[in-house]
Amino acid sequence: MNSPRTYTAEDVLSFLKEHENAGGKKVLLRHGAREPFFGTRIGDMKKLTRKIKKDHDLSLELWKTGNSDAMYFAALIADESRISAETLRKWVSEAYWYLLSESAVASVAAETPHGFELAREWIESPQEMTATAGWSTWCSLLSNRENGEFDTAELETLLDRVESQIHSERNRVRYAMNSFVINLGCYHPAFTKRAKEVGKRIGTVSVDTGDTACTVPTIAPYIEKVEKRGAIGKKRPGARC
Repeated sequence: MNSPRTYTAEDVLSFLKEHENAGGKKVLLRHGAREPFFGTRIGDMKKLTRKIKKDHDLSLELWKTGNSDAMYFAALIADESRISAETLRKWVSEAYWYLLSESAVASVAAETPHGFELAREWIESPQEMTATAGWSTWCSLLSNRENGEFDTAELETLLDRVESQIHSERNRVRYAMNSFVINLGCYHPAFTKRAKEVGKRIGTVSVDTGDTACTVPTIAPYIEKVEKRGAIGKKRPGARC
């Protein structure tokens, strides 16, 4: 039997460059990405992640490159059983734009044993990208952890906090808080009714998305669409995508 191929950071960077997407790169630059990166589509990245699966050491090497695509790829192949809370704290401090903070780092954190600890810690950060990673980690936890793992009183407190603070929070934190209420209502049936009520009181959440076509979903209508599909409470197999 042939041994599985071992991939190096150079192999991954070569793959990402081969799949460079000039049009996507222009869009991502408007969203906050900065050089160096290739604009590689996530769908193309997954062609290689399916071969690599999980590789702790390689994920650490790729994150260190500072290449946004490689950093996102690092999160896709990170081994949730081996990555430490300290490494995740380092990653979040270096996640300079929201795709890295809200998606890459938050989704990995939520799959580790440190997920709840880091979500609680990061939402208190004075750094916008760290705080948004914290709220996004809560979103990811809600999407794939069993509801019995959550402290109901803590979720009530978080929901109250969002309602009272969302409109005065920092830009991307507003977006992540809005997502938290949606995720709470969609993935935790005990909170569906209350999340919709809070969403109606919150109303429209204004987020500056720059020179992009991105919009902020309205909480109550979004949850109601999920209700109509009969999908309330249906969890995802994992946080990363």
